[in-house]
Amino acid sequence: MSNKQLYITVFYDGACPQCIKDRRVYERLAGQGGKYVKWFDITDQDEYLQRLGIDPLKAISELHLQLSNGLVLSELDAYIVLMERVWLLKCVAWLISLPVIRPYLSNLYHKRVQKRLKATGRI
Repeated sequence: MSNKQLYITVFYDGACPQCIKDRRVYERLAGQGGKYVKWFDITDQDEYLQRLGIDPLKAISELHLQLSNGLVLSELDAYIVLMERVWLLKCVAWLISLPVIRPYLSNLYHKRVQKRLKATGRI
């Protein structure tokens, strides 16, 4: 597999302190493997997101990433791909992909994000 195939772009909310913190934690855990992840701040990038087929409102409430082949993934699918790239997080990626756990985590994730967005006056 070439390095080009390994690259992904992660669309994150640069206006979200927790998102910035999560990015830093990921980069620390990923080490050198993190060099294949491009982080893109979605703040004020609505037109660009729309050209990619990403709803800007969904972009602030769900993690999105784009694979090197152009495919865009969101929510837990995006987290799974991101976590599978870090040795220490591979078991977490496997766990959240389980059909028994996935719906519960998805619901919890959306509740947590909605609470954050309401608390910051963004929705």
